[in-house]
Amino acid sequence: MKSTHQPLPEVDLSEGRSIAFSRSTTTRMMGVIDGNTQGNVHGGVIMHMVDEAAAIVAMKHSRRRVVTARVERFDFLAPAYIGNVVSVHCAMNYVGRTSMEVGIEVMAEDLITGEIRHIASSSTIYVALDEHGKPTPVPPLVPAYEEEAARIEQARIRRLHIQKLDEELAKWRKQNQSESNK
Repeated sequence: MKSTHQPLPEVDLSEGRSIAFSRSTTTRMMGVIDGNTQGNVHGGVIMHMVDEAAAIVAMKHSRRRVVTARVERFDFLAPAYIGNVVSVHCAMNYVGRTSMEVGIEVMAEDLITGEIRHIASSSTIYVALDEHGKPTPVPPLVPAYEEEAARIEQARIRRLHIQKLDEELAKWRKQNQSESNK
């Protein structure tokens, strides 16, 4: 494994990248080791696949190592079963200065019947790191067409709402701590 302190190649931060630039799909058949006694795939197995697949998107966009900073949501909609092929479809939603939000859809396919089911959705935030393990700027996300622009704008609005909620919760915690210390 390479040392984490080796210089990384230059990344042109003036050149924006589209959603399609880093889009990725990871697919794997679920085996006995992935499931429980009922034949369902463990949620943790799905979450692990999602984290790895979404990190690929963040690394492709930033051309840097990344760390998972936050899982905004993880909604399980239906079970996956042993023997299903699970596909994790990931695409960039939004890019900040050093952080990137990746949107994820998880599908399960029964190869015998051909049935494909949407089993989970998630939104995960990654931060790009420099050779010293510190957050580093990433290229902007530039929409290639109208649907990408709408996706980016929707994510930007969601980010603003989440930041506002985080600020309100921090204020509430601080207020409650001062009252409990009286």
